[in-house]
This record gives sequence, C-alpha cells and structure tokens, in this order.
Amino acid sequence: MTPSPDPKVLIAGVGNLWLKDDGFGSEVVKRLEALELPENVAVFDFGTGGLDLAYEVLRGYDGLILVDVSRQGGAPGTIYLMEPSEEEAEAGIEDGDVINPHAMDVQTVLRFVKTTGGWPGKVVVVACEPAVVEEMGIGLSDEVTASLDAAVKAVLDQVEELRCTSSP
Repeated sequence: MTPSPDPKVLIAGVGNLWLKDDGFGSEVVKRLEALELPENVAVFDFGTGGLDLAYEVLRGYDGLILVDVSRQGGAPGTIYLMEPSEEEAEAGIEDGDVINPHAMDVQTVLRFVKTTGGWPGKVVVVACEPAVVEEMGIGLSDEVTASLDAAVKAVLDQVEELRCTSSP
C-alpha cells in the first residue's frame, strides 16, 4: 500500500465500560475528542463492537491506532506500544470458525481485516496494563487513571509519526 500524502488515520478505543479498567480505551478516546486533531484523523469509541470496528477499518485507512488494555505482566498503569504486522496476524476465517460480533477482541478484528483484504498501512496498539478487569463496575483504578495523559500523548505521537512517514 502506497501511503497517501495526507494519511487517513483511525483511532479506535475498545473495551467494556462495565469491567472497570477495561473502560480505558473509551476514556482515552473521550480525551482525544476534546482536542483539535488533523482533518484526516477519525476517533471512535467502539466499546465491545469489534465487528463495527472491522467494518470501519475496511473503509480504507493508512493507519490504525487501537487503544485497549492488555495484560503483559507489568505494573498496573504501564503503557505499552505494540505494532502487529499483517504477516503476524493469524490468517483466515475458516468454515466452522465462530466469530461473536459482540465480543471480538483485537486479534479477531485484525484477523477479520486481514482476511477481507482491508489491512491499513500501519497498525499500532496503545495499551495499558490493567489493575482490575475481572469484576463488574464502572470507573478506572487509580493506577490506570494516572496513565491516561501518557496514553493520550502516546496516541498523538503515533498520529504524528504516521503523518511524517507518509509525507512525500
């Protein structure tokens, strides 16, 4: 895919607000929506609507920034940057594979996008180590709340990097 001179970037918050720190992606998106972003940068809170996210990606973006929680083993509130490549994404949706459109995780969304030929030029996951996601409740833990500004900065840095590397 040849980058466009003014790349289209999708920032997608994912997660479940009813599972405490799993609402991280939604909170980051809320903060980003309050900022003035470049014209070709779209920001959406997809919540648990992974199929909606997959269909949006298929509209054609040069870059995708996913914002979610991820257990990597670090201290709660740790921000991670991960760059899954199309080659690394599990391939195919074979006959008999079940995809729950209301519970698609990031890997399943990327698998769906790869299978349908809609992989954006670059995919970055800005993730946060959660403290609590196993119990029902609304509201982020103190550790994850304290990481929100760093997460917003990480997303904005990735937008700028995508814009710089896609310029002629």
